[in-house]
Amino acid sequence: MISVTTSNLNGIRAAKRKDMYSWVEQNVPDIWAMQEVRAPQDEINPIFDEISAIYASSSRAASMTEPLHTQNEVCRIKGRAGVGLLSALPVMDQRFGLPGLEEDVDSGRWIESDVQTPQGYIVTVVSVYVHAGNVDHPDKMDQKFRFLEAMTGRMRELQETAARGGNQAVLCGDFNIAHTPIDIKNAKANEKSAGFLPEERVYIDTWLNELEYVDVMRDLAGDIQGPYTWWSQRGKAFDNNTGWRIDYQFATPELAQQARGFVIDRAPSYDARWSDHAPLTISYDV
Repeated sequence: MISVTTSNLNGIRAAKRKDMYSWVEQNVPDIWAMQEVRAPQDEINPIFDEISAIYASSSRAASMTEPLHTQNEVCRIKGRAGVGLLSALPVMDQRFGLPGLEEDVDSGRWIESDVQTPQGYIVTVVSVYVHAGNVDHPDKMDQKFRFLEAMTGRMRELQETAARGGNQAVLCGDFNIAHTPIDIKNAKANEKSAGFLPEERVYIDTWLNELEYVDVMRDLAGDIQGPYTWWSQRGKAFDNNTGWRIDYQFATPELAQQARGFVIDRAPSYDARWSDHAPLTISYDV
């Protein structure tokens, strides 16, 4: 089994202050995809070093053949976006960014790593942070749709590689889209809100139906309401479980068939949260 976690940190420095390390000590995932790191490189490096030390001191270290691999891409706009990928498994290759997207606002949103499993398989793992969008600002929606188009093109390439017998792939991240009404608490009230617009949701339809990716958590959970991965900081959204499911792992079919279980690590209380998102961890028998 390997464990793959995706989590939006809502700022790695803030997450550290809110005791993210306690979660790391208890979980120590084999692969950890991060979004909204939102820090300069010189402040990310020491935090990654501290996380590496936690891995090295855990029982997990006995099965690690080499030190924790850490990589990230900082957004060129200060304090925005930023993605990271940490792997306790060997990393054979890595790639940054999406072809065709050169604007600063699109940076710090896409990392690929080719990771070798203990059995010798190579799996391409992606950490992705999709633009949130804002219906009151058409330029921000344009940015989101431009990114979704480029991402869909790259997902097609990854799926074609997997279908030819090459690397299987899993895309992990905050996609900022709730797919169907069971992925959002108040669907009717949000039909005109960014993140639940029909023209956004159709992209996930394309990934699942045309490109044949699998929404792994939904496949494991079945057609139940939620469970959610994000709750607004406003009001009593967390206490009332008024959430959205916007953090996903989309896997190519062969890898998705090896998924055995998932955990959404929702904090026990509002005060115990180290992010407004909960980590999503899926175990794969590869």
